[in-house]
Amino acid sequence: MSDQRKAGRWKIGRPAKIKLFGAYAFAQCYVKDIGFKGAHIALAIKLPQDAFVKICLHLTDDVILDAEVWVAWHKVIDGINHYGLYFSRIADPDKEKIFSFMKRDFPVQLYQKWQGKEEKGGMMDQQKNYEDRRVFERFPVNFPVRFLSLGLKQEGSAHACDISAKGVGFISKTKLTPHLSLELWMDMPDNGEPLYTRGEVAWSKPAGNNEYRTGISLEKADFMGLGRALRAK
Repeated sequence: MSDQRKAGRWKIGRPAKIKLFGAYAFAQCYVKDIGFKGAHIALAIKLPQDAFVKICLHLTDDVILDAEVWVAWHKVIDGINHYGLYFSRIADPDKEKIFSFMKRDFPVQLYQKWQGKEEKGGMMDQQKNYEDRRVFERFPVNFPVRFLSLGLKQEGSAHACDISAKGVGFISKTKLTPHLSLELWMDMPDNGEPLYTRGEVAWSKPAGNNEYRTGISLEKADFMGLGRALRAK
């Protein structure tokens, strides 16, 4: 698959149908956006959370996708369930179906994303577009964090301010340089063991009061850890 096909997600706003593994019938849904890594859908029924789910997504009569997904986030808007789905397992032929579907039914969105036309606005618009492209929703939290730099053997403490399955944002007194590898221990208020993970500093910037806000990209998606963090916050 060419580099052009590695775009984030495309907003389509299209009615569709979805069926969970083992179900007898499809349920109506609405696909807000879709990409090779996930989708944002709205539907009346509830999906299982903190679990991998096999689904069949019926976009059109000739575009039917089979995938294993993780429900990365859930919101209720006007009584309708909105879900952010991460494709934890999807076959290459189904990715090709998504590409062919976009090329045929939504060519403008496809080519605008390739050419970067969606980011013509100012800095605020560019930031919003960047946020829209995140595969995983970030959730606000307030947990103590201890970290250890693997290369510099530097220890530090911080407070996590947001978390997702693939990243952690925290505030600390320590300025950390990008690409620095860290081990993290997050103390949960559920009286259990600290949540341990590893990652790399993606960015760090001043946050006032001699503090720095830092974004950590985790080595691998930690869905179970995210579920525990959201239950404990």
